[in-house]
Amino acid sequence: MIKIRNITKRYGSHAALDGVDLDVAPGEVYGILGRSGAGKSTLLRTVNVLERPDSGTVTVFGQELTGLGERELARARRRIGMIFQQYHLLQRRTVAANVALPLELAGRTKGDQRRRVAELLDRVGLADKAGAYPAQLSGGQRQRVAIARALAAEPHVLLSDEATSALDPQTTTSILGLLRDLNRELNLTILLITHEHQVIRQVADRVSVIEAGRIVSTETTAEFGNREVLS
Repeated sequence: MIKIRNITKRYGSHAALDGVDLDVAPGEVYGILGRSGAGKSTLLRTVNVLERPDSGTVTVFGQELTGLGERELARARRRIGMIFQQYHLLQRRTVAANVALPLELAGRTKGDQRRRVAELLDRVGLADKAGAYPAQLSGGQRQRVAIARALAAEPHVLLSDEATSALDPQTTTSILGLLRDLNRELNLTILLITHEHQVIRQVADRVSVIEAGRIVSTETTAEFGNREVLS
């Protein structure tokens, strides 16, 4: 599903990514664990080429994204949803209008938009919040809106950029449970980054640890948990 080969990315003299290889299988929840500054956000953003690497290739669904021009890349990105730590919701739009935004940009009819938005809000447990505004919601509810919006275009891959790090533990558990349900119900491939070991243990199938722009270990979550206990 996702193949990253020998990716490098430099900012001046700093190597944010230094020869990274990564394989994520279809339908897998894959975690990237690392401290602040380790390169995990840069790595995540290379998957949809929001960060264009200096060298190496990124292939998703058999299509090499790093070789595409901007128009082709925009089409490819429709199959890759993304959620962020700070939600990135439009404050003057209702919940329903926020979720509908990708559908508007794709030129979907108003009827299609209404049906899809209703389906998504029901799926994330916010059917009764369609007319509310982001400022009226809790942090967990805002993240659920962001997840619904990321799913609007029916992507096959969902990227999660520290999506639970601003949430309290109970809400984090709820959001991770939602992500796991979506993974199972939609056969959705999820690549998430985090600095929290508990997030990996709760939701990921496999985990890679990144340090100073390099992958230093890759293992199943069970192996990772056992190693943490023993260390």
